[in-house]
Amino acid sequence: MKLANAEADYSQQNYNINLAIDGKVDQSGWAVDGHAKIENRRAVFTFAEPITSESGLTFKVRMLHRLGLSHQIARFRLSLHESDSPPLSMSVAAILARPKEKRSPADIGQLHEALLQRFGPEDAKVAFAKLRDLERQRVKAMAAVPATMVMREMASPRKTHVLFRGEYDKPGEEVQAGTPQTLPPIPEGLAGNRLGLAKWLVMPNQPLTARVTVNRFWQQLFGTGIVKTVEDFGSQGEWPSHPKLLDWLAVDFVESGWDVKRLLKQIVMSSTYRQSSKLTPKKLEADPENRLLARGPRLRLDAEVIRDSALFASGLLNQQVGGPSVFPYHPVGLWQEINNRPGYSRTYQQDSGEKLFRRSLYTFWKRTVPPPSMSAFDAPGREYCQVRRSRTNTPLQALVMLHDPQFVEAARHVAERILREGGETQKQRIEYGFLLCHARQPSELEFSVLKDVVETRLAQYTGDRDAANKLLSVGDSPIDDSHAVPELAAWTAASRVLLNLSEFVTKP
Repeated sequence: MKLANAEADYSQQNYNINLAIDGKVDQSGWAVDGHAKIENRRAVFTFAEPITSESGLTFKVRMLHRLGLSHQIARFRLSLHESDSPPLSMSVAAILARPKEKRSPADIGQLHEALLQRFGPEDAKVAFAKLRDLERQRVKAMAAVPATMVMREMASPRKTHVLFRGEYDKPGEEVQAGTPQTLPPIPEGLAGNRLGLAKWLVMPNQPLTARVTVNRFWQQLFGTGIVKTVEDFGSQGEWPSHPKLLDWLAVDFVESGWDVKRLLKQIVMSSTYRQSSKLTPKKLEADPENRLLARGPRLRLDAEVIRDSALFASGLLNQQVGGPSVFPYHPVGLWQEINNRPGYSRTYQQDSGEKLFRRSLYTFWKRTVPPPSMSAFDAPGREYCQVRRSRTNTPLQALVMLHDPQFVEAARHVAERILREGGETQKQRIEYGFLLCHARQPSELEFSVLKDVVETRLAQYTGDRDAANKLLSVGDSPIDDSHAVPELAAWTAASRVLLNLSEFVTKP
């Protein structure tokens, strides 16, 4: 319905009532000073032509305006439709649009009465049931959508100044948005805001993003980036070991459409990456850190990869993608001991079932109390951003691999797989264990050592069933009772050896 005029008993300065019917959806409209004016206000909208109805319909519109972004009505419109059945009132429509938790008993009664008037008693029951079902579907759909923060650029950006000694109330020289002079400027036509910056970051002639990205992937595969200081490409950073290679990889990455899978495949299939990682005294003397790439990469795996590898070898790894964080095994009382704030701290609520075996990516991480088993393998504490991890080798890491519940439980499931899938003979089983954990066959010496472990432990646990049961009870997953307890415990001990070898935690 076309509106010809609008009047109001009050309008905020620069937000006149006429702006509500100018047909524009922008930052203007009718407003009443937000919280400054709490009285009910009235607006009168006049139609260009009188409204007529053969049924002599009389209607009233009552608008409930809740404060929102910019607290104004920017585009007020009304439309009418005649049908054979009486229409639901505007107030009933407002109840339907209102969240269920905000509906009062009076609202529900009004809604039910409207349905009775329109459909009759029997049909009203059906309609009401359908509404309840639709409401449940709506609530379920809304719950499945995660909330996210939304930002909008200001219509007129505020002025920005260099602050004297960083003090907010002492502005100095006014500055404008821009890019470093050593890099290409933002092209004409791009706004100097977040969107303009994002487009500038991925421009083909802006080299920084592509160079930083391919250097990160190179570090992931080789242990050290072409630029060793991956966190600093500035004047304080280290010069690239192979500048032309870095340039070529960056340009090729952009020209491929930023294809990460192609980049990784290209690197791992190169003759440089596929070299042997064996180290000779001569190579060690000439290139101790392998900066000249005379050999293949050899490095201790990241903490998350080590844990996931153990779960994968055992068959426990839950490879579900997405979802909330999980709470795997954690030392009892550690949270309270390190971060005990009366009234704020809470106990660690360990998960159960499949959640215990989700990939380490989904482990809940408390900054002051990171997972101890991952901290032992140099996982960062996350108090600050860290793109280059240290890599240490300490006795504590062996302690974690041998005694942490996650790894002991994984060893038990490796043993169950060996007994279930590895064959009937001891030789077949030892070979299968090496295949699961190291993707190769054992040497004669390795076979002999592991054979001795199995036989020694089998004799021990045959004579000490309590010790066997204690070992097998570690972890929340059920025990495969189709195997004899001493035999399963003996192979669990052997599997702990397999998981604790340097080869298991090292990328050759």
